[in-house]
Amino acid sequence: MLKTSLEHIKYRNNIKHDENQYLNLIDDILKENDEFIGRNGKTLAVFGSAMHFSLENNIIPFLTTKKLAWKTCLKELLWFIKGQTSNNILNNQKVNIWNGNSTREYLDSRGLSHYKENDLGPIYGFQWRHFNAEYNDCDTDYSNKGIDQLASIIEQLKNPETRNSRRLIMTAWNPCQLNEMALPPCHILCQFNVSKNNKLSCSLYQRSGDVGLGVPFNIASYSFLTHLIAHHTGLIAHEFVYYLGNAHIYDDHIEGLKTQIERQPYTFPKLTIANNYNSIEDYTINDFNIENYEFHENINLLMRQ
Repeated sequence: MLKTSLEHIKYRNNIKHDENQYLNLIDDILKENDEFIGRNGKTLAVFGSAMHFSLENNIIPFLTTKKLAWKTCLKELLWFIKGQTSNNILNNQKVNIWNGNSTREYLDSRGLSHYKENDLGPIYGFQWRHFNAEYNDCDTDYSNKGIDQLASIIEQLKNPETRNSRRLIMTAWNPCQLNEMALPPCHILCQFNVSKNNKLSCSLYQRSGDVGLGVPFNIASYSFLTHLIAHHTGLIAHEFVYYLGNAHIYDDHIEGLKTQIERQPYTFPKLTIANNYNSIEDYTINDFNIENYEFHENINLLMRQ
């Protein structure tokens, strides 16, 4: 028998599971009922939230109260890691999450009529690998141009004398180039931290989060990134800490999320990574193995661009 919402919340709060933080965030937003009209629709929102997800023992926090398209998430992450900005590369892997932001009509609306269709400009991966390099187009070779933030972090993490630095920060927010991007970044800054000599954690600050669709992806993506960097640098993945600024639910997601928060989470799956390459760019989706991912029936929510 389905518990009432109040009964289920009380039950959930008595069960220790990291996914409950996400479900409680949905509860908080629905209860606050603070309505905003934004760039792409009507939302309910709260400002400021935090969640902690353990990555110990190879845990990867894919939400289980609905299915997560983790292969799509991972393909996008590997695309970021390579510093790529062409949506054609994603489309060739059957990843379509950037399609709405790469059309001729959309690019023209952003004042980017000089870009060809599917050129997204200096977005996430470009800033990670070539921060503030002059951007021409998605086909240009940017080798040794700009600041390679990711390579610097990896180099410092490999060195026992520098891995405890409090300056292991990577940012995608570059005010100098925001107007050149198809979409200004939402997840804008992450920091890595090593504790007990070999335990790697990552914290992320995200200025804006679509709780229904985007947030589950972001949790998985930066957990993947933390596991990968730990594997690549000989460390042990420990924790992903997630800070959200504007956390919002679109009005047409509300009913689906009300269904989701009535579900009891399953145990998170496990991740193992095969091989250890010289370059972090050499990892492919085939190097990642997910075990025991159990999830509830999917809930279809409309993606907003």
